[in-house]
Amino acid sequence: MSGAFQNYVKNKFTKPGPLKGVRVLEVCTLLFGPAGPSFLGQMGAEVIKIELPPAGDVTRSLNPFGWFYKEQSPAFMHINPNKLYLALDLHIDMGQQIFKELAAKADIIEFNMRPGVTERWNVGYEQIKEINPGIIYIEKNGFGQWGEYADENRPSNDGAAQALAGFAWISSFQGRPPLKQSIWVCDVFGALMGEVAVMAALHHRKKTGKGQFIEMSQIENIMRPMGWVWPYQQLTGKSAEPSGNRDQCICPADTFLCRDEKFAAIAAPAPEEFKGLCAAMKRPELAEDPRFLDHSDRLKEENALAILKIISDWAITKAADEIESLGEEFGFAAVRLHNARDMNEDPNRRARGFVKEIDDPIYGRYIEHEFPVMMSKTPPKTKWTVRPVGFDNDFIMAKILGKSQSEIKDLYHYGVLGKWKDQQGRRPPADWDQKCGAILRR
Repeated sequence: MSGAFQNYVKNKFTKPGPLKGVRVLEVCTLLFGPAGPSFLGQMGAEVIKIELPPAGDVTRSLNPFGWFYKEQSPAFMHINPNKLYLALDLHIDMGQQIFKELAAKADIIEFNMRPGVTERWNVGYEQIKEINPGIIYIEKNGFGQWGEYADENRPSNDGAAQALAGFAWISSFQGRPPLKQSIWVCDVFGALMGEVAVMAALHHRKKTGKGQFIEMSQIENIMRPMGWVWPYQQLTGKSAEPSGNRDQCICPADTFLCRDEKFAAIAAPAPEEFKGLCAAMKRPELAEDPRFLDHSDRLKEENALAILKIISDWAITKAADEIESLGEEFGFAAVRLHNARDMNEDPNRRARGFVKEIDDPIYGRYIEHEFPVMMSKTPPKTKWTVRPVGFDNDFIMAKILGKSQSEIKDLYHYGVLGKWKDQQGRRPPADWDQKCGAILRR
């Protein structure tokens, strides 16, 4: 291990994040919107999550099988760490004015509303840049801010994006119905791509002093990792067909059933890797077979099916762990398929601090995945989890905007500021002492 990462897990909370000093206003709901600012928050930015009171982000109601953890949605907790929580009604003039006061002190603003909503609320890019010309302002939704689908004002979500982009179609098995991925791949990948643009805009502003408007479509973003599919269609006129776990650009590469009824993923495209696999199967002659000698020959349909059948017949005679060990011994990729329990209990992930225990003053101790990148000087980190709707109202008003207690009281009186609804996902846990987790104690 490089000396740069010695005691990394132990010491990272003593170092600042790379985005310390950057302020973000987030007016986002569901997953695609909030996931992006969460990345920034874990990298040290101050992220103010603005929700409409009293219900807040719809994600607070998205729970696996209807299960809540201490009154909170696990999905919401996972997608929204390290944020300050402000419940601000942007439908009314006074709420819009408070937002503009915050915008004047912000670096980045993120929305994921339907087209036209921000203009109706008088907080669109053109209005905000008048008070903060250097603002980096991103609007993201399923179909973008303009074009036919945007004009139709279609709603979207991860499943709809997988469907429209063709992602669900190619994710299935041949002859089977389309298969939506159970993870929110369009939401999280789209959010990540949005933050790539935001970081580029920050760099541009540092050089020029100028902010800019960023627009993005969730569906267009998930088309990016679909790789060769679209160029292949354009150049050959042929549609990419579903292929299950088989990789159509690498051979052999597939997932195989093993003797112990577990699965192993095997890939061996390079010459030495393929020779190693053949040796592990005790079929070294296959590496010299004209059908399999060259990778491009192995990719031909009849040859690919032949070698995959040979590997399948061999794999069923071995345990998955045994195949994994043979891969290490003979130099080809072989990994036993892990389930959720395996992922969370893996000692390597625990040692690297990727799967870690969070000790939150409101929600106590629970296991979460850490930011999946290590930076030796400015480590990203999860410092706290989510908060009830409007939990940090008073802190934000007093410490960031300099409002007096009398002014804050008036904002509550006129409905500009709000608090949580008495409903699961919105309110604090039943055992909260009404003190722990207050921002002044963080």
